[in-house]
Amino acid sequence: MPEGSPKYKVAIIIAAQNDEKNIGRLLDQIYLQDYSMDKVEVVVVDGLSSDKTREIAEGFKARFGSLKVLDNPTKYKSTAFNIGVKNSEAPFVHLIDAHSSFPNKDVLKNMVELFKVTEAECLCRPQPFAPADSSEFQQAAAYCRSSGLGHRPGMEIVEGFEGYVDPTPSGCSYKREVFEKVGYFDETFNGCEDIDFNYRLREAGVHAFLSPKLRQDYYPPDDPKGFWHQMYYYGKGRFRFAKKHNEYSLMQWIAGFGVTMFLLLMFLSLLSVHAFARFQTLLVVYLLVILMFSLYLAVRRNYLGCLLWGLVIFPIIHFGLGFGFLRELLSYASKK
Repeated sequence: MPEGSPKYKVAIIIAAQNDEKNIGRLLDQIYLQDYSMDKVEVVVVDGLSSDKTREIAEGFKARFGSLKVLDNPTKYKSTAFNIGVKNSEAPFVHLIDAHSSFPNKDVLKNMVELFKVTEAECLCRPQPFAPADSSEFQQAAAYCRSSGLGHRPGMEIVEGFEGYVDPTPSGCSYKREVFEKVGYFDETFNGCEDIDFNYRLREAGVHAFLSPKLRQDYYPPDDPKGFWHQMYYYGKGRFRFAKKHNEYSLMQWIAGFGVTMFLLLMFLSLLSVHAFARFQTLLVVYLLVILMFSLYLAVRRNYLGCLLWGLVIFPIIHFGLGFGFLRELLSYASKK
């Protein structure tokens, strides 16, 4: 090894918090990659988990000589990634959530090769929302979220496209010099921190390349409470992103406006019979639309869980995003 060259080739930074169900599986998948573990450093950054996440991660130190388990006192994912990047040295950095997974053994090998053969400083991955072993709720949430009535991502995240792309929705692997060029993650974000960081890469002219060879799967929260929490914080993050970059989308305002009107009509329905009738009609129409779309999605996806869970999942998406967006909007307005 030339003097001064880094010991490792790839740094994998894992953001974790209460992920005892996931962290062991992901570390196993990393260990079984068709790539020399002597060239890989793994940094697990734990957001003060109250379960056995840290204990499980520490148990892998005998397998990964490079493994570090560090604390994330803010619990923000943006902080976790910054801690991990600053406490690693490899020239190629891959960022991943503990509730993700590598579906094959070639991801790291493919990543290194793509950095060599492309002009990319950032690599992007397709990310189907739920692996085959997901629970019924997780699979239904994945289908609903990626549908037209849900919170639909950029299509290149889920399609089999390969080529140069805008990194904003799907960047995950970076040459280390990227952080010197654009800085680190904005630690005011606790949701959409990746969108913000990758958008800044785009604005800085960083070349990004997407390949299905880098696919990683994603496990959504496995219950309605966890899913609501995710959508709420994503809604907050979307407003913070929009305000920071002056990039507002119509869908964000529709979600915020819809929640506002729902709450207003619900309040007025307590004061007026006519308002109650309108609120009741609106609620029935909304639920019928969701029911019919859930039925359509169940048939299209050949998955009955979409129908069984649609009346729960779609309102969580709409109201979670809407309440989160409104919460940040009101917080911003109160400071002016």
